[in-house]
Parts: sequence; C-alpha cells; structure tokens
Amino acid sequence: MSHDMPPPMPDTPPLPPEPEPRKSRTNAIIIGSAAAVIAAVVATGIVIVQSGDGDSRPSATPGPSLYGMEGTAAAVTETSSEPAPEPTYAALDADSFTIGLKTKAKQCFGSAGCNVTVEPELTYVDLSADVDPDAVYEITYEIRGDESGPVIQTATLSNGTSLNYRPSMISTVSSDTKVSVKITDVTAQGG
Repeated sequence: MSHDMPPPMPDTPPLPPEPEPRKSRTNAIIIGSAAAVIAAVVATGIVIVQSGDGDSRPSATPGPSLYGMEGTAAAVTETSSEPAPEPTYAALDADSFTIGLKTKAKQCFGSAGCNVTVEPELTYVDLSADVDPDAVYEITYEIRGDESGPVIQTATLSNGTSLNYRPSMISTVSSDTKVSVKITDVTAQGG
C-alpha cells in the first residue's frame, strides 16, 4: 500500500508588509472649508459699519478687497480679535421730551370752577438716538392751572419705553382756566 503523499510545499517567500493606510484628505478639506467660511463671515462683518451722521441705520461702506491683498487672513484675524465697542446712549434732559396733558375726567361747578383729572402724554423728541434700556429715568414735570398753585409730579421711564405715572387731580378757579405742563428735570438712575 502506498500512500500518496502530497509533494512537499516549496518555501514561499514572506508576503511584503502591508503598506500603511493612506491618510484621508477629508480632514484637510473640512479644515480648509471651515477657515474659508470663518473668513467670509468676518469679512462681511467688516463691511457693515455704523453711520456717523446721527442716522441709526447701518450703512454699507466698501470693505477691504479679499483679492490681491497680501496677508488677508492675518488682517481678518486681527480685526476679529478686537472687542465690540460698548453701545452709547443719548444723554436725556428736559429738552429730550415734549409733554402734554390728556384730560381723563372733568367736573365743573358753574362759577365755582372745575375738578380736572389729567395724565401726562410724553413724547421722546430725538428718535434717532438710543435710550439706555437699563437706565430708569425720573421725569419731573409741573402742572399749572390749579387754584392752589403749581402741582409737581414725577413719571418714571424704564426699559426705554415704559412710562409709569399717577394721574393728577387739580381744581381750577373757573371753567375757562387753561391748564399747562412743563418738564422741569430729567434724572437717570442706574444703567
């Protein structure tokens, strides 16, 4: 009986080492794209500036060209590292407002005069200037026409738009008495 043996295996040379996996270019592409987007956002922010002529709307001014400019990335980086300027607000005084009176109730007693309830109607004059939203302004005003003399009241302006006051009740000498009002003082608290 003869066993057939397979022929001996020839010595096989060792396999060449596997090449190192090639690094993907995806990371480089993502980083490059992110840098381009950031540069575009910063460059756009440079183009819009606040107008200095008192107009509160931003105006477009020519910004630096990104083409043919050496060191563009450095210029953009330096500009973006500057802190944003603090907002500035108008300094308010008695001339910053106009005031009128709105009659809420009136009861006359013939020749004995009238009882009149009035409320202030305040208007901010300079609509292009910003009012500090964090400050509280006390606006003192004087109502004339009361038979006992001037009546002094104070209204409070907060959040730049919210006016708080108490209605004033005055007594006039006659139904023909003209009632008038004038702002005497504006003081800022906080802000």
